[in-house]
Amino acid sequence: MEEMREAFGRNLVELGAEFPDLYVLDADLNTSTRTDLFLEAFPKRFVQVGIAEQNLVGIAAGLALEGKIPVACTFADFITKRACDQVSISVAYPKLNVKLAGAYPGLFAGKTGATHQSVQDLANMRAMPNMRVVDPCDNAELALLMRAMIGYDGPVYFRVLRLALPRLLPDGAGFAWGKGVVLRSGSDLTLAGTGVASHWACQAADRLAQNGVNARVIHLPCLKPFDRELIAAAARETGAVVTVENHSVIGGLGSAVTEVLCETHPVPVLRVGVPDQFTETGEDDELRRKYGLTVEDIMQAAERVVKLKS
Repeated sequence: MEEMREAFGRNLVELGAEFPDLYVLDADLNTSTRTDLFLEAFPKRFVQVGIAEQNLVGIAAGLALEGKIPVACTFADFITKRACDQVSISVAYPKLNVKLAGAYPGLFAGKTGATHQSVQDLANMRAMPNMRVVDPCDNAELALLMRAMIGYDGPVYFRVLRLALPRLLPDGAGFAWGKGVVLRSGSDLTLAGTGVASHWACQAADRLAQNGVNARVIHLPCLKPFDRELIAAAARETGAVVTVENHSVIGGLGSAVTEVLCETHPVPVLRVGVPDQFTETGEDDELRRKYGLTVEDIMQAAERVVKLKS
């Protein structure tokens, strides 16, 4: 399977051939993010700013003002925290046509530890006016998202994993801003996921079915705009929700879901995600166990929330 970062680089090249105003900006990570593929194909439209994330965003804003379509890429933790002021004031405030790619999001940033693990990026970007926020679940959805963002005149933040993930979306599935996808039908509860966590939600649903628990699974790639109608309908029809995300339980998918349901159809909700604490270095499987993101953790939350609704 192709890693998502490889698909990201390849899609940039394909879009670059089609859109001559597409520029790619990098902060000295082009071999890690695979923007080096774009560099090889279109060297005159590749801007290497070095380890200077604030400048990365500022230059991208300048290119957007000149009518270009800049894609600025670096590690998710850097572009959403170190350059947060520039993103807010230079990109989101004037609603410039800048696309921000956050690489290695969530817990899984190799063995780089808390300085690189990005478990607050979705919260930071969701709270920023004018910003669209997306966490794709597989390479097919990433490709659809990247084409959609080129057609949208405004700022977009999206995550790019290093992992190689199997296809999750059904054949023929598309991408639409603010729309989710039902991956499994079910009536006992809803498992709502985003990004890689939607894979975990499907795995948990399959195992819950063996125990007689019928879980609906919803994939919500767009954290902003958000599919309020889909999650509200799922809450009404199943009576309980578990959210699953490769992110802090604060400010990401769990917060988006509870914000909607408290206004529309309150039901028991449990959030599976990174607890409110700084993370540590480790192997991916070790980190999932430590922070409660395993399939078993999702199943336990599902069984608890079903009891809460009765």
